[in-house]
Amino acid sequence: MKKKIIFTTPIYHNMNNIFLSILLFTLSLFSFSAYTNINHYNPLFKSQNIFDQHTYSNYLVISTNHLHLDLIVNFENNTITGVARHQMSKSNTSKAIFDIKNLNIQKITLGKEIEIETTFTIGKNDKIKGAPLIVNIKPGTEYINIYYQTNKENEALDWLEPELTAGKKYPYLYTQGQAILTRSWIPVQDTPMNRITYSADIKVPKNLLALMSAENPKEKNPNGKYHFEMKQAIPSYLIALVVGDIKYTPLGKFSGVYSEPELSKQCKYEFVDIPKMIKTAENLYGNYQWDQFDIVILPYSFPFGGMENPRLTFANPTLIAGDRSSISVIAHELAHSWSGNLVTNATWNDFWLNEGFTVYFENRIMEAMYGKEIADINAVIEFQDLLTSIEDIEKSEHPEDSRLKLELDNRDPDDGMTDIAYVKGAFFLRTLESIAGRNKFDKFLQGYFNSYAFKTITTESFIQYLNKNLLEPNKITFNTNEWIYGKGLPENCIKINSKRLNKMENWAQEINSGGKVFKNKKIKRSDFVTQEWLVFIRKLSSELNIKTLNQIDVQLKFSSKANDAIKSQWFILNVNAGNKKIRPYLEKYLIKIGRRWYIESIYKSLMESRLIDDQKFAKETFNKAKKGYHYISKNTIEKIVN
Repeated sequence: MKKKIIFTTPIYHNMNNIFLSILLFTLSLFSFSAYTNINHYNPLFKSQNIFDQHTYSNYLVISTNHLHLDLIVNFENNTITGVARHQMSKSNTSKAIFDIKNLNIQKITLGKEIEIETTFTIGKNDKIKGAPLIVNIKPGTEYINIYYQTNKENEALDWLEPELTAGKKYPYLYTQGQAILTRSWIPVQDTPMNRITYSADIKVPKNLLALMSAENPKEKNPNGKYHFEMKQAIPSYLIALVVGDIKYTPLGKFSGVYSEPELSKQCKYEFVDIPKMIKTAENLYGNYQWDQFDIVILPYSFPFGGMENPRLTFANPTLIAGDRSSISVIAHELAHSWSGNLVTNATWNDFWLNEGFTVYFENRIMEAMYGKEIADINAVIEFQDLLTSIEDIEKSEHPEDSRLKLELDNRDPDDGMTDIAYVKGAFFLRTLESIAGRNKFDKFLQGYFNSYAFKTITTESFIQYLNKNLLEPNKITFNTNEWIYGKGLPENCIKINSKRLNKMENWAQEINSGGKVFKNKKIKRSDFVTQEWLVFIRKLSSELNIKTLNQIDVQLKFSSKANDAIKSQWFILNVNAGNKKIRPYLEKYLIKIGRRWYIESIYKSLMESRLIDDQKFAKETFNKAKKGYHYISKNTIEKIVN
């Protein structure tokens, strides 16, 4: 998942839940021999007794091998209705436990050809984890069929009215499963530690196209019925669905972009480099193993820059910048085809194994395609973000969150999706590369991706692999534990510099010191790439007088004409400076954009503003905008404004 743009990026836990976790863990110790699906599961977990605290499921005792979904998507009442058919591993247990959240369970049956109804219970609901669905089964049960319906409190599904789409004619639906939201639209053993294959039969209105993180159609079916197959085993958070008025635009033999028809021409221009990008990634770390790499441009409510659903990356329309300046987000999601999708974090405490490797890989793709100068610009901006995040985390309720290996038990795993996992993780790998040498480090990573392909891995298993395959053979002494278990940044963190960004910083400092805003009156916004403008804006002082800020805006039109990444930084600066003149543009922006990283800091600045009425403006604007936000963004902003 890409949470930012880079290129030219009251929690409670009741005693019942604690008791259930202890019970499941104990069962796993005594019943693991019943688990037979070790091809999808790292055998090390058996000896290490690794348990995912964010699932109720007894996946160590009995687990889903294959899931088939038979579903109807209803836009009249915004529900999904149908059955989730689980093909299970062989087991001697009499209970199978699944994760659910805000689902209406209608009935559960056992069997394939002949279904026999069985009894079940639903445990006490937890605000974060949902509830356990405990199904009574006979030892040796292979098929469990859960009939259910979603409800309006669903957190994974975003139902959009036509006015929130580009075409303004048809409704739209998409899912967002990471980290533990898949359980709110499918009853499933919702843990990355169990990888499954899946298939689906989906019925939608006949004028709409359905797509999934699977083998997809290229055209609409007149009867609105679609069949899907995902033959490679994936964790449940990567099961994804999108339904809308969607058109396919091919980019290469194995890649293309889905979008609303109104955006297809822009998409073809913006993402033309994707086929070349796939080849570049393969040259670095081996064959792409998912057959097809397509992206789908979702409406503006999508809360992230991108989401790496296999075969079908979900992307935010803010990536359509008109100048291909957001292509690193696609590089990031493509890199997830190796780090994250192919080799997956075992628990959400190990999230850095997904994102740290992916940011590193993304940077290598950008360097290979666009040169080291562009890659270094990306890295410097990432590092600036990281330093800010570390400072914020040190002042927070959980200063320990600046460690790579997290302790998120009894917390929302979304708390771990910070620059620590993404950027500190990447700089850990960059520092290792600088010490070992690029050739040795690339050979190490290729071996790592091959060794753990289609498996999940813990931080501790990675450390063992690192020691055995890189550090010890090359007699390298490295402070691995300080990086992974220590707070902040170790002293040996590699330093990266960018002369182009240094120039932008110096220019901003001249303006801060009272210098003329533009010595060269002919300067245009197009003279510099997005990242250069981001650094320039960030280095401008919020103590600048309003006249100076407005003078800059008149010439460069940051408020009205810049891309969404630049607008976000410009609005933050102006709010901090107390400039009310940008409010009409700001309100329009906040109502349109649902990408969390772009709007979160703006709302924070408004609520902390020196202007009292900025808080009123923030709350009023949020009330207008929230119907266009996904649950993830809405939940974050609601906490800020309240």
